[in-house]
Amino acid sequence: MKFYLLGYPVEHSVSPIMHNAAFEELGLPHNYKALPVKKETLAKTIDEKIRADSFGGANVTIPYKVEIIKHLDILTESARKIGAINTIKKKNDKLCGYNTDAIGGVRALTENYGELSDSKIVLLGAGGAARALATELAPRVKELTILNRSEDEAEKLVNSLSGNVNYGSLAEKSVIKSADILINTTPVGMYPNINESPVETEYLNKNLLVYDIVYNPVKTKLLKQAEKAGARTLGGLWMLVYQGFESFKIWTGIEPNAETMYKAAKNALQVVGI
Repeated sequence: MKFYLLGYPVEHSVSPIMHNAAFEELGLPHNYKALPVKKETLAKTIDEKIRADSFGGANVTIPYKVEIIKHLDILTESARKIGAINTIKKKNDKLCGYNTDAIGGVRALTENYGELSDSKIVLLGAGGAARALATELAPRVKELTILNRSEDEAEKLVNSLSGNVNYGSLAEKSVIKSADILINTTPVGMYPNINESPVETEYLNKNLLVYDIVYNPVKTKLLKQAEKAGARTLGGLWMLVYQGFESFKIWTGIEPNAETMYKAAKNALQVVGI
């Protein structure tokens, strides 16, 4: 069966290496590859490749986590609630959309931070990954504040959430100073723009855990800034692994080895020197 990563650009993703390592370890005759798709060809790609008999499953990444929904036949309840999907499986010739970003991202966070119920979190961004994490985190934390370049988009997201949630523009970064956790869900700092950061160092401090879901590079400029400020840091590679772990289970009904996936992804990043 053929498995894909849909997005644009996706050439530098390590998801194919990660999933193919898991397929190989389990002796499964499948192949996962990156499929860069421009917006004007998305519908055609869905018809020709995703609805094909050889299709086994797909992940969806930037910029299509919301756009892809209109091309699917069914959404799981959690995906519908989040309003973004990152995983596709074909069921009885119907394309079903799931979201594993939420469970993967929060698992990585709780394993590093611990219990979240008393935490104040500032989340940067309001795209697909932000929707997933915010939906999962909002009812579990003391306070969640979403900052986004478009304040209107942040407001829309907050209005869909339960819990103590607030929103603002990226100009209101001073709220980070009193937070326990800062999460970056924007692509700022992602390869090849590795010298960019969504936050100035002055807003970071030793009481923060800074969680950047960007995994390429492994240590973003934001994480380097956080380390200099004495903050704890968490990169995006474990989120990538855990969301992929959940996608793999959806596609195959089998639990892969998360350590195998992590090692394959990390080694791939080290090979290219990032």
